[in-house]
Amino acid sequence: MGLIHIELFATLDLVGQAPGGPDEDPVGFPFGGWQAPLLDEVTGAQIGAAYEGTDALLLGRRTYDLFAGYWPHQEGGEDNEIATLFNSVPKYVASRGRPDLSWAGSVQLGPDLADAVRGIRDRHEHVKVVGSLNLVQTLLREKLFDRLDLWVHPIVLGVGKKVFDGGAVPTNVTLLEPPAASPKGTVHLRYGLADGIPGTGDMSAPDRGVGRTD
Repeated sequence: MGLIHIELFATLDLVGQAPGGPDEDPVGFPFGGWQAPLLDEVTGAQIGAAYEGTDALLLGRRTYDLFAGYWPHQEGGEDNEIATLFNSVPKYVASRGRPDLSWAGSVQLGPDLADAVRGIRDRHEHVKVVGSLNLVQTLLREKLFDRLDLWVHPIVLGVGKKVFDGGAVPTNVTLLEPPAASPKGTVHLRYGLADGIPGTGDMSAPDRGVGRTD
């Protein structure tokens, strides 16, 4: 069984909307492209390394449309390595509509998204989910992911769609490697899905010494 690996870029207040450009998801959001001023070589290398071994993409409709209009034209350019990868692997599209699937290797998923994702996991080793916040909400809610890469950027926007809006259920995750910070302050966090749900405790319990003065 393969891995479903979510890749997300977020602000400090966990806004994940339209990091790449002003036309990505502009309705009611004035900060499209907020990630661009914060990119540096370290973050770029981290992102590139995260795609190593990818053998399928799982995308929401909006992200798919953006990618399909961009990546087929980038081979041979500055982003040739990523373009070649994205253009060559299967693309699975979660959509209730009728997307244009002219990008080679594109397949629309059926109405039972959870079942379709389980099937993708059985057919591939490393499935990457990029952006696609609405799709991510479903994957989080159904616990249909194995890893979560989160790049937290040092800005607060106060508006916009958030990573965990409406999609989170009580879930344990485990940190898979030490956090890594870039020169511009972006922190890369890699988590794996863990068993169970969050536990609770009492920080004022006597054996913890909270509030003691002796």
